[in-house]
Amino acid sequence: MQQDRITVRGREIPVHRVNTLVVGSGAAGLNAADTLHGLGRTDVAVLTEGWRMGTSRNTGSDKQTYYKLTLAGDAPDSVVEMARTLHAGGSMHGDIALVEAALSATAFSKLVSIGVPFPHDRYGQYAGYKTDHDPRQRATSCGPYTSRFMVERLERQVLAKGIPVFDGFRAIALLTAPEGDHRRVVGVLALDKAGLSAANLGLTVFSCSAVVWATGGPGGLYASSVYPESQTCATGAPLEAGAAGANLTESQYGLASTKFRWNLSGTYQQVLPRYISTDADGGDEREFLEGAFPDARAMLHAAFLKGYQWPFDAGKLGAGGSSRVDLQVFAETLKGRRVWLDFRRNPSAAGGTSADGVPLAFDPAALSDEARDYLTRSGALQDTPLERLLAMNPGAVALYREHGIDLADEPLEIAVCAQHSNGGLLGDVWWESDLRRLFPVGEVNGTFGARRPGGSALNSTQVGSLRAAQAIAARYADEPLDAEALREAAGDQLERWTGLAMRLAGARDGSGPPPEETSRGLAATLRARAQARMSRAGGHVRSLPVVREALAEVSAELRDFADAQGLAGPEGLVEAFIDRDILLTQFAFLSAIEAYLLRGGPSRGGYLVERSGSPADPDAAESWDPDREVQETRLRVAPDGSPECTHRWVPARPIPHEDDWFENVWRSYRTGEVWK
Repeated sequence: MQQDRITVRGREIPVHRVNTLVVGSGAAGLNAADTLHGLGRTDVAVLTEGWRMGTSRNTGSDKQTYYKLTLAGDAPDSVVEMARTLHAGGSMHGDIALVEAALSATAFSKLVSIGVPFPHDRYGQYAGYKTDHDPRQRATSCGPYTSRFMVERLERQVLAKGIPVFDGFRAIALLTAPEGDHRRVVGVLALDKAGLSAANLGLTVFSCSAVVWATGGPGGLYASSVYPESQTCATGAPLEAGAAGANLTESQYGLASTKFRWNLSGTYQQVLPRYISTDADGGDEREFLEGAFPDARAMLHAAFLKGYQWPFDAGKLGAGGSSRVDLQVFAETLKGRRVWLDFRRNPSAAGGTSADGVPLAFDPAALSDEARDYLTRSGALQDTPLERLLAMNPGAVALYREHGIDLADEPLEIAVCAQHSNGGLLGDVWWESDLRRLFPVGEVNGTFGARRPGGSALNSTQVGSLRAAQAIAARYADEPLDAEALREAAGDQLERWTGLAMRLAGARDGSGPPPEETSRGLAATLRARAQARMSRAGGHVRSLPVVREALAEVSAELRDFADAQGLAGPEGLVEAFIDRDILLTQFAFLSAIEAYLLRGGPSRGGYLVERSGSPADPDAAESWDPDREVQETRLRVAPDGSPECTHRWVPARPIPHEDDWFENVWRSYRTGEVWK
């Protein structure tokens, strides 16, 4: 890797030159770097804000799922069958669904070969189970830490190959230049967290021929979030650079613990803990679910179903629907009450407690046939939810104990939390953005549509990063621009970003005293306000007036951002740029939601639409099926900081029916036509 320097506004900024820069150190980014190196493109480096940060390494669930083609038994399955399942979720392009299905076995096999401990039988069959939105049994799991195992094994691959890692660097902007009728990425501007000095403010440039953007989902958007706190947001930078967004309306929400952020799916629900709410101080305890269901048995069945219908789903809100549980939890929090799962006692409808507070025996006769049969076959008819959980999944109890929560001594505080962004940056069948040479992979790529099978996100991290590596290796072997050529191509952008960093840090081109306030309190206040706003306006319950009010607030905050931040020095620059990225991403997401609601978009996938009157375009609402289209969003930021978005809906492409005659496929591969 070559290094040079460039002077911008009197600051001497280092310039690193590398063919491909991978931004992000999760399962998607590390697989891209490892695959590129294996394909002979060894001029690759990884840039990460923190090697042990990010969702892949720090999240999980009761039984974190990986979704792939069936690899066991005699159940019929095929690549096209799996593609149909993915495509049927709505607002997903069929050609991308086909790629994710076709390469699922390839990507899965690589993980197995590097040591990810997916279970198999004595004959080598990788048995599966059924997950949500899954007509087969394609799901598999290593337990609660599936994605962590993936990251750890891929990390071992990357480090063993000596791939350079720039740890502690926050990417803040993409540098672009014209390429024919389009624009292309020529570099990344980052902040070196260890070098935030007044001399160059930590600014560092990476000149590259291609960029893999593997920064994960926008976890910092929401107050109610099950993303790890280290997972903030890096979607705004590529949107501002000109990359289009796709399906920014679509996100996934579900019940999660809040003291320690963790999804409460699987056995946590199937053992039927007691749902209670209290006042703000923990008093006035009461159960609250039963009134939302036809009877007590329906309530218990819905709570049981949350185990494998964990995400909030607008299609499961009918009488007895499992997502009614989420709405009741949300309704309690709107009253200012706190909500808890209590594993020490049974729900009143299934045994409850005596008058003096002693837990009564569990009553299986109170359950639906499905719930009773499941617990019976699992050997889990013990007297309390905790005993049942210990019988079925002792690791689920140990996990909370490791994080300072003993389910035998205290209830578990919960909320409906943002968990995954199904929308993100637009990409083609090679995961390349319309901003050329930018490859968004993993959750930041908006491939997932409105509804997805559980675990398909982990498959997408591996398939997308494999495809990106293949395309880069085949197309973009050219040398990155040297410092002089980079200055000529993107000098105005470097001037702008350096000026903003100086302004935020109080440097003001070296003149004037720094502001009296420090950055820490300002950043914390701004972020908390923004996160609360997104949970209110862009969560699982949405209405046009609330969205419009929120948009006006975000727009004003972006317009006034540089003046309002007023840092006392460079120490707060990273957090300030994260805040700005959160605001840019929030504006784009909320603008997409507003456009969807104005068109009369219905409740679907992970959200419920509340309407007080007719939509703005009733004719479109009557004839429009949003599942058949993909919404594309473009963000533009004016010189004064004001944001603006434009949107269009394009038909979701069908699943291709390709000529699979071997001789023709072989010829296409030999001649390189396959890479076009």
